[in-house]
Amino acid sequence: MEINRLRILRALRLKGRIPGNEVPGAAGMSESQAADLVQELTIDGHIEEVCGRLKLSIRGREHLDEQLALERLTLDEARMIGLYEEFDAHNSALKSLMTRWQLKADNTPNDHNDPDYDRAVIDDLAAVDADFQPLLTRMIETAPRLGHYPERLSGALERITAGDHSWFAKPLADSYHTVWFELHEELIGLAGLSRTEEAAAGRAE
Repeated sequence: MEINRLRILRALRLKGRIPGNEVPGAAGMSESQAADLVQELTIDGHIEEVCGRLKLSIRGREHLDEQLALERLTLDEARMIGLYEEFDAHNSALKSLMTRWQLKADNTPNDHNDPDYDRAVIDDLAAVDADFQPLLTRMIETAPRLGHYPERLSGALERITAGDHSWFAKPLADSYHTVWFELHEELIGLAGLSRTEEAAAGRAE
């Protein structure tokens, strides 16, 4: 299946329902390209529009599952699992930053009224991101469909460093945490694992 069509279907699975104008950013393509593919996928019966938002149809979910299974057959499973295991340390580092962003050392909520504190956490986020990029590059070499994730992560980080701190963990938007979570979901699937298994191992978040 054409990689951009698969990216759109996967984005809708991960996000549930989203406005059409959010598809380009979520799937890593131009507005015109996304619009054309959404139209094709809608005609094929894989996407439905409900109250102004796009979602996968039952047929679309089944089709996506089939395509993801076919994709996994083309991948080096052992390499993918190895990359996922490497990801765990980076994921732990990000989870630690998320905790610091929400809570201070004495477990009091971070009210974000201390710019020096927030800046230190943001600087550490930039360091975590820089440290992760080489691994992400190797992930993309193994699973090319992930090729839009560097731009999505950098886009969120740029907004944060420019002063819009809501893009650190803003829900229902392509915040750094949201994009990271979606990448994590992708890696679980590509490694042939399940969220239930990862939750039992303490690696699901």
